[in-house]
Amino acid sequence: MGATGVRKARTSVRANVRRVPGPCAHWDDQDADFIREVLDLVGDKWSVLIIGTLADGPTRYSDLADAIPGISQRMLTLTLKQLRRTGLVDRTAYPEVPPRVEYSLTDLGTSLLSIVLALAAWSADRHAEIRRHQAAFDAATAPAGS
Repeated sequence: MGATGVRKARTSVRANVRRVPGPCAHWDDQDADFIREVLDLVGDKWSVLIIGTLADGPTRYSDLADAIPGISQRMLTLTLKQLRRTGLVDRTAYPEVPPRVEYSLTDLGTSLLSIVLALAAWSADRHAEIRRHQAAFDAATAPAGS
């Protein structure tokens, strides 16, 4: 099947999904694609942590890297670039020696902050419960003899 056929098949699937009651019924294909694109970005673990870290105000790149355990320099750079592209984060470079760069939330990024913090709080509050469910699932689905 060619690229056009795959696209038509995907469109037909979304069209069929929209016929079923639920949240997807409200959006056309273009909106659904855009919503998925935005959720992919803002739902990413590094984006959530960066947005949450920037809640306290402008932060230097090195301080962001120190504040977010486990993030590589490459991933921090790529995620900041995507957040800037989407208008959630600003980058300010100061003409100093040594050069200083700070990142901050835009008004759009600040409007997302309460949602991000609520998601992080929900995760922390339910950590033990989620781990119990994961352990029970893993035990129930583990192959015999392992």
